[in-house]
Amino acid sequence: MGTGTHMSDAQQMTSVQRGGFHSPEQEWPDATDEMRPRPDHGEQSYEGHQRLKGLRALITGGDSGIGRAVAIAFAREGAAGVAISYLPVEQQDAEETASWVQDAGATAVLVPGDLTDEDVCKRVVDVAVGELGGLDILVNNAGFHLATGDAGTVQGLQPETVHRVLNANFEAVLWVTQAALPHLREGSAIINTSSIQSYEPSGHLLDYAATKAAINSITVNLAEQLGPQGIRVNAVAPGPIGTPLQPATREPEDLESFGSETPLGRAGQPAEVAPAYVFLASPRDASYVSGTILGVTGGRATF
Repeated sequence: MGTGTHMSDAQQMTSVQRGGFHSPEQEWPDATDEMRPRPDHGEQSYEGHQRLKGLRALITGGDSGIGRAVAIAFAREGAAGVAISYLPVEQQDAEETASWVQDAGATAVLVPGDLTDEDVCKRVVDVAVGELGGLDILVNNAGFHLATGDAGTVQGLQPETVHRVLNANFEAVLWVTQAALPHLREGSAIINTSSIQSYEPSGHLLDYAATKAAINSITVNLAEQLGPQGIRVNAVAPGPIGTPLQPATREPEDLESFGSETPLGRAGQPAEVAPAYVFLASPRDASYVSGTILGVTGGRATF
């Protein structure tokens, strides 16, 4: 557990409504238990309505943050199984997510691996398909950015950081999707995680914002390519969301006002983003929705 100051539920909600949150300084990879207030992934609040009954999903970056919230929501919507890919060092978070998936009555499959390696991308899909017996939904959610100091400015770019951002955010989407495609069928869904940064790029997130703009292009392109096969491809573009990646890759002083620039005046919670993924995954609710980037941004424009 972290050593930061613990706050009551009421204090945590007040902090969230202001838009900021507090966290002891930590380095990437991130950890959910280090965050104050702890993010809401829908553990106590999400109620499912069998929108995804019997379907099988793979969620990359499913151990924490938005990925965890989506995994919980999918399981409570009746998914038969949810496979979660994650970095091996994030085992604790992954196991906690798996326990919530299992509590909802779904099979949980944990697949550790670094998706910046093309071979790992293929192996993750193979394991997920093998353990779940097939695949109906792919969520390309894993991602990385670094916004400490001048790391995301043109002056501060470092090859190792840029390579990780490009590989994790852009190339992994291509390789995981390529590996998953032979297992998808008519009615299947691919959902990519874009960002408000693809529309309103911050000057200190040069490389990250570029990859998210590329995700939008990939999404529309794949929707056109795969539409004849009956496979829908969409993306969700979150705004500022309180996930472990933020305190692990941002300056501490940035966290206090994180999200306050949105019209709603606060950061969002992972649980507030998950329903967008459920909608796009649902063959009942989104059967004619493809090539769409759905913004969940607290009021910031995504066009």
